[in-house]
Amino acid sequence: MTPQERKLWSIIRNKQFYGLAFRRQYPMGEYIVDFICREIKLIIEIDGGQHNFNENIEYDAKRTQFLNSLGYEVIRFWNNDINNNIEGVIQYLENKISPHLNPPP
Repeated sequence: MTPQERKLWSIIRNKQFYGLAFRRQYPMGEYIVDFICREIKLIIEIDGGQHNFNENIEYDAKRTQFLNSLGYEVIRFWNNDINNNIEGVIQYLENKISPHLNPPP
């Protein structure tokens, strides 16, 4: 894992993030996702600068389309987000998962 992946993993592992079970380096078809919560169909990807090149942008779009076709939402954060704004990353994730924590009756 990259330092950024380790940093996020330390927050979401062992059901310590709202009791949700996240897995890391999880295979999905021909891809391996950084983090997945199958319970709420959420995938988290941590991207470094190499993801900003055209060929990788196209690859990531194809990959995201495949994962979306399986019913998963894919959230991407840049390494800089994890390094410089982990509080904002956590807040964003909390906002994304909150509808799943208290479903309507």
